[in-house]
Amino acid sequence: MVETEWIRCPVCGNKTRDKIRKDTLIRNYPLYCPKCKNETLIEIENMKLNIIKEPDAKAQSRKDAEPMNL
Repeated sequence: MVETEWIRCPVCGNKTRDKIRKDTLIRNYPLYCPKCKNETLIEIENMKLNIIKEPDAKAQSRKDAEPMNL
């Protein structure tokens, strides 16, 4: 039988609704936790979970903004 494991939420540590196997590869996956209601972008390789830090949105000043056509 293939070994499987529940993916645990990196925020609260509870089980999510997803399972992984030893040969599972996940890239840029939005993991949702039904318990704490957080969504975290993750990668999984060799049953190791890595959290992907998203860069903050760059603040756009008014002078850099494109004019809106109404």
